[in-house]
Amino acid sequence: MRRKKVWVTSPLMYLMAAVMVVMAAVSYPFSKIVFSVEITAAGLCLMATVVSGILYRRNVAAAVRSAGKVLSAQDQEALLEFAMPVAVVAPAGDVVWVNRAFENSLGRGKPCLGQNVRTYIYPKTFRQVMEEGGTGVAFGDREYTVYGAKTEAGYILYFVDDTYFKSISREYRERRPVVCLAVFDNREELARDSLGGEESRITAEVEAVLRNWALEEMEGFIRRLSNGKYLIITDDAHVEEAKQKRFRVLDQVREIKNSKNNMSATVSIGIGRGADTAAESERWARQAMDMALGRGGDQVAVMQGGDTYEFFGGLSKGVEKRDKVRTRVIAATLSDHLAASDRVFIMGHTNSDLDSVGSAVGMWAAICKGLEKQANIVINRNQTLASALVDLVDQAYEGEGVFISPMEALQCATERSLLIVVDTHSVNYVENRELLEKVPRVVVIDHHRMMVTHIKNALIFYHEPYASSASEMVTELVQYIKSSAIDGVDATALLAGIMLDTKNFVLKTGVRTFEASAYLRRRGADTVMVKKLFSNTLESYKRKSQLVSGAELYKGCAIATSSWEFEDMRVAAAQAADELLTIQGVKASFVLYQVGVDVSISARSLGDVNVQLLLEEFGGGGHFTMAGAQIRNRTIGEVRRALLKALDSKLEETMAR
Repeated sequence: MRRKKVWVTSPLMYLMAAVMVVMAAVSYPFSKIVFSVEITAAGLCLMATVVSGILYRRNVAAAVRSAGKVLSAQDQEALLEFAMPVAVVAPAGDVVWVNRAFENSLGRGKPCLGQNVRTYIYPKTFRQVMEEGGTGVAFGDREYTVYGAKTEAGYILYFVDDTYFKSISREYRERRPVVCLAVFDNREELARDSLGGEESRITAEVEAVLRNWALEEMEGFIRRLSNGKYLIITDDAHVEEAKQKRFRVLDQVREIKNSKNNMSATVSIGIGRGADTAAESERWARQAMDMALGRGGDQVAVMQGGDTYEFFGGLSKGVEKRDKVRTRVIAATLSDHLAASDRVFIMGHTNSDLDSVGSAVGMWAAICKGLEKQANIVINRNQTLASALVDLVDQAYEGEGVFISPMEALQCATERSLLIVVDTHSVNYVENRELLEKVPRVVVIDHHRMMVTHIKNALIFYHEPYASSASEMVTELVQYIKSSAIDGVDATALLAGIMLDTKNFVLKTGVRTFEASAYLRRRGADTVMVKKLFSNTLESYKRKSQLVSGAELYKGCAIATSSWEFEDMRVAAAQAADELLTIQGVKASFVLYQVGVDVSISARSLGDVNVQLLLEEFGGGGHFTMAGAQIRNRTIGEVRRALLKALDSKLEETMAR
């Protein structure tokens, strides 16, 4: 191998030293002090350059001598002519020897010796190459897998050119068939509010947008199924391209409106990506579709690998879309399961609120007083936010043991027991996860937008994201189970739950919300008592006021933080978040507060911002207008900075349309 000149230090360093000498000479007539400083600096710079060059040459020479001891002349000649690019690297990462294949491929005919190996393996590090058993890198238009071996001479790196095979593998992945299911999710609502034959026009326009998207952008094919559903077959590469465009087909469909009330059409799309077979991809697409509809529709859910979801869209406020026939069928099925159970447990979510406890009380009344079946509400009295309601029910049904602790429930549960989970559907937020795992027969009643961690294999999964509250859903069920089972206390508990989640009938309030409330009023709901259940202590009111007064505005969002802890902190934070929405110009509010070593976020909006999508970045969830999250082992400052970063990157994407 021919020898080549290796610049161990940049020629620019010598040039800089020379320039400094010239500047010192110019300064000499004007100031000997300045001259002394400059000439000293120039000397030091020159000395450092020379010394570093000498040390580097010694290091390289030692590495080369070591390589000569390890490799005989015959071995060196064999490696020199080896067809695979090979480089000998010093411990510091400097290239001290390469063969001809390396020179011709990675070296491109230019000098390689003396350069750091990072030049050829970027963005991988030298340590990654040595630790990993074969590291993929790209250099120029070629792709390599690099293997490293430690020797007495330093390290030997072997570059396997597998550009062709990686290209074939990539093409295989990109051309893998992907099944997509699309549904015109508010077709019935638009048809009901459309004039004359406008329903046909809207349906035809939606289908035209989907067809153009499937054929032109996705280069696949589309087939219409029944009831506004469509099957689309495409490939992985076009799904990835659509992801980069944030599935703009949602915006195109949303531009289609009826002339009566200007309501936009929306579609939901479920995609099964990365499956081994077409049948598996179709099954994943159906699961993704259920997830998209469970989160309110007007979005794309991509299921990949069978357990990972990505969501796009979900920015329209949605319309009430529920069927009383379904409620009646659910009530009849639930009654059958109740009759086949020896014991019934009702459980809400951790840190239970008025909606969680209220819906549980309504369910308990329907089972115990309506069906004369033994039932208990499982609750942690030390962590509930609805202690006033718990005390009210205890006084009304003294001696009946309405509420029991999770430990008592675990001791009483059997294989024939039935567990009814209300106001949550996530395994991570139930009051007691052990009880959920122990009882095999589970019923879920919830209104929050679907989360990936939802309870699977439930006997009944009654999920209505368009309902205002779990209390509203239970109120409707009770009327079909046994209407007369509800008395004044039960009705008051259910009405309190509805008023909490609707913010006194302001948010997420539909026609059926008022119908349920009217029924509860007829059953003796005490509105004055409901008002008392919302009352606060003076200390809690002061804390709420401090949170509101210390808030700051950022991009139209009010952000308040609190590093102190006290008993009613969760209640005060939620109320402060509501209060901040009354400030002019505030589109959303976020209250951050400390809970032990964790930080909780309470978020609210009036519908301008989808706070659920924002808090999903922190592992939280909830509704379009109300959401929460708990971040473990983080400080208030860290979470606040993360929130500001999320607002910078995602606020525009979460604005309602």
